[in-house]
Amino acid sequence: MYVPFTLVFFHYVTGLSFTVVGAVLTVTGLAGLTALPLAGAAVDRFGARPVQYVLYGVRVAGFALYPFAHALPAFAAVALVTAAADRAFPAVQQSLIGEVALGADRDRLQAATRALQNGGNGAGALLASLVIAFAGPTGYTYTAWGNALSFALAALLLRPLKPVRSTTARRRAGYRMVLADRPFLVVTGANFLNALSYSALSVLFPLFLLEWLHAPAALTGAAFTVNTVLCALAGVYVGSRVRRAGARRTRAAALGGTLFSAAFAAQIVLGTVRPTSGPVLGTALTAVIVVYTLGELIHSPAAEVLAVSAAPEALRGRYMAAYQVSWSLAKAVAPSLFTTLFAADGRLPWAVLIATSALAAALLIRVERRLPAEAVRPQAVTVTHAAAPATAPVAA
Repeated sequence: MYVPFTLVFFHYVTGLSFTVVGAVLTVTGLAGLTALPLAGAAVDRFGARPVQYVLYGVRVAGFALYPFAHALPAFAAVALVTAAADRAFPAVQQSLIGEVALGADRDRLQAATRALQNGGNGAGALLASLVIAFAGPTGYTYTAWGNALSFALAALLLRPLKPVRSTTARRRAGYRMVLADRPFLVVTGANFLNALSYSALSVLFPLFLLEWLHAPAALTGAAFTVNTVLCALAGVYVGSRVRRAGARRTRAAALGGTLFSAAFAAQIVLGTVRPTSGPVLGTALTAVIVVYTLGELIHSPAAEVLAVSAAPEALRGRYMAAYQVSWSLAKAVAPSLFTTLFAADGRLPWAVLIATSALAAALLIRVERRLPAEAVRPQAVTVTHAAAPATAPVAA
């Protein structure tokens, strides 16, 4: 609920200055990355759902305590543990998907999860805006407590899940095995390159729109709205079409990256032409966002499930923690990378993103033969009378 105005949110909730809030969030965000290896090891030992409960509990406590964290040490302490839970959550969530679904069902669940997440982001932003509009500055406190309540409700929704974990002995190779798995590291590296494309929407697009194209600020909000609505409404449909086409996950992810490149190339054209007509610019930017979002809808489920399925079950938590580092590093690097390139030429960041997206696509295609077959091709799950379900390749 607080994402659209993070700095303002914490400023009003804690009473601390914007400078202090920004510095604390940056430091604690980076420090929170240290929780990833611990979370991965915990998943491999206890399973994903128990670790999810812990992370939800930490976030419930964190947001419930934020309104009382007026002193700098208190705010830093609460922000640190909350950031650690936030950074660890995606890796644990992906591990949970691997435990509750098999084969093509993982692709369906991943697409549905992302669609619901985008819908939740939009609904949360709208709800937070309404609460603050009606309650004024006090609304920020209500929003913090609302966040805590939402995490508690999310934890309750986990109860009906029945994760399935292998009863075979757990391997003790730890992160050494992850680092020795060259094909998986290639998948992780390709994801880092594509993750830069995801950061472009929130970091580069507004900067390019306002400072290079001199477009109205309202167009930035409109672009986010189009992206959020399309992801929420079309995510499951696009994912099902990709599966029905029999696409390999590596190639679906590569296609998504290719669409990213097409959208970024269009931005270079816009940055060269610089249309002055509002309707022309608005229409062109909408088309760019639609192509970009289509790339996101195709790439995200395929890439995420590819990583989950390529990980050995006994070490899935550690594998997902390593994979999540690619997202976190991209988020950390993107602001300085984009602003440095933008200072030279507003079109230069888009050119670099075209190259990174193309390289990521090439890496995914090249590593395809070295990945497990069940990771590359979605497997149709068929229930048998045996203890575990069987899988078969999905026909084109």
